[in-house]
Amino acid sequence: MKAWAKSLDPSGSSGIRFLADPDLRFTKALDLSFDGAAIFGGDRSKRYALVTENGAVKDAHVESDNTGLKVSKADNVLKSLAKP
Repeated sequence: MKAWAKSLDPSGSSGIRFLADPDLRFTKALDLSFDGAAIFGGDRSKRYALVTENGAVKDAHVESDNTGLKVSKADNVLKSLAKP
């Protein structure tokens, strides 16, 4: 996650917080895991980005195909915040 954050937000100024979930505890609590055994050897997290405000989830950007970058890409999430 550190390397990913560095590549997507090198200055650390976007306000995005990148968090790892190696045991999928958080992901499973959000019901955002999928069976990736055939490809990855076990359960995996869907690709998603959460927008939070004061510790509460305000918006979830979840990829419908589990792994794409159509809605969870940092640029797309930030653009969605700018919309009224």
